[in-house]
Amino acid sequence: MRIPPAVSLVVVIAAGVGAVLVAQRRDAFHESAAHPAIEYATRPVHDPLARLNERLDAGAVRLSYDPATGYLRSLLSALDIPRESQMLVFSKTSAQASLIDMANPRAVYFGDDVAVARVRGSDRLELAAHDPQQGVVFYTLDDKAGDTPRLTRRVSECLMCHLTWDTLAVPGFTIISTFPMSDSPTAYATGVSVDERTPMADRWGGWFVTGRAAPRVHRGNVPVVQTEAELARPAPAPPVLASVEGRVDTAGYLTPYSDVVALMVFEHEAQMTNLLTRLNWEARVAAGAPGVPTRVAEAARDLVDYMLFVDEAPFPSPIEGSSGFAETFVGRGPVDAQGRSLRQLDLATRLMKYPCSYLIYSEAFDALPATAKDAVYRRLWQVLSGSATGKTYAFLTPPLRLAIIEILRDTKKDLPGYFRRAT
Repeated sequence: MRIPPAVSLVVVIAAGVGAVLVAQRRDAFHESAAHPAIEYATRPVHDPLARLNERLDAGAVRLSYDPATGYLRSLLSALDIPRESQMLVFSKTSAQASLIDMANPRAVYFGDDVAVARVRGSDRLELAAHDPQQGVVFYTLDDKAGDTPRLTRRVSECLMCHLTWDTLAVPGFTIISTFPMSDSPTAYATGVSVDERTPMADRWGGWFVTGRAAPRVHRGNVPVVQTEAELARPAPAPPVLASVEGRVDTAGYLTPYSDVVALMVFEHEAQMTNLLTRLNWEARVAAGAPGVPTRVAEAARDLVDYMLFVDEAPFPSPIEGSSGFAETFVGRGPVDAQGRSLRQLDLATRLMKYPCSYLIYSEAFDALPATAKDAVYRRLWQVLSGSATGKTYAFLTPPLRLAIIEILRDTKKDLPGYFRRAT
């Protein structure tokens, strides 16, 4: 499979995590992951998976092995990841590509700062977690009965796909929608990196999409590899699937779903995670510089725009999942005095009822260097108070801005005092 076009722009001039991107982009980290202020490969990490290792070593938690699902069920419980978050991907965009196809998709589960992937028939689980300082950190877990389970950190091999322009040149998450390709042995696959701004018509190539209601046009639920005759015909509408039962033998999976709402939440979360890492790293590299350096200010502005869902792709029709993920996600709060939450979903015209990212509560947000966090809060206040005007923010009506401010006042502990001003 050919690497997607956006990824192929990466030019490596040194091996391993010391590699840097030759051509510079304004919206990507411009130094090496081995920069003295970062030292991605060597500094200690304190992400959820590193903390789980410490608990395993101390005997504070034990993982139990199940013949059908290995350590998966026990691992998700230890990490507080809901099984309803399950997403199924059948494109061969994994290190375990040889085991993956439409009959045996890779299952991915996620929480706010961690993701776990399992391929049925594999003896290894793949995991990733967002460290508050070091970005996304990658691990594997041997999935064999009788082993003493412990997570092993993977550095250089995972960054071949997880440190690219698509991840903003920091170690991060990437979600690829794979476009149809010929079954010719000389054919190559292409695709696009997906986030909340990607048109629905380009999403989910190589993924199963289940729900009671989904966009009429998308790239999911159909084979990636097709005959020349199939490619020559107009693409049919993807089948609407309430579940994958009848298409996949669901033995070994925790649910029969690949929930459309989970897919969309994870798409938001992946890029938001990368933006947080980029801002953190830019601020650490610029530490000691007077004022707010240009690259830090630009990274803060990009983060705020994304967390407010600026340029979110429009919903052509309402969306409704079928796995129970939406209810589980919303129930995690926190809520304000009126019972409102940044986790409340809209799903009729946009993803969130109150478009401000729930990852403002994350450890990674709280761990931003002071200069960076101050820049984020000041820009966020400019937008929500109405002093930042123009078409870009017109969708944020005054009542919607006020509601977001009020929710933040009640739920975000370190919110600056100027958010308390009457609006």
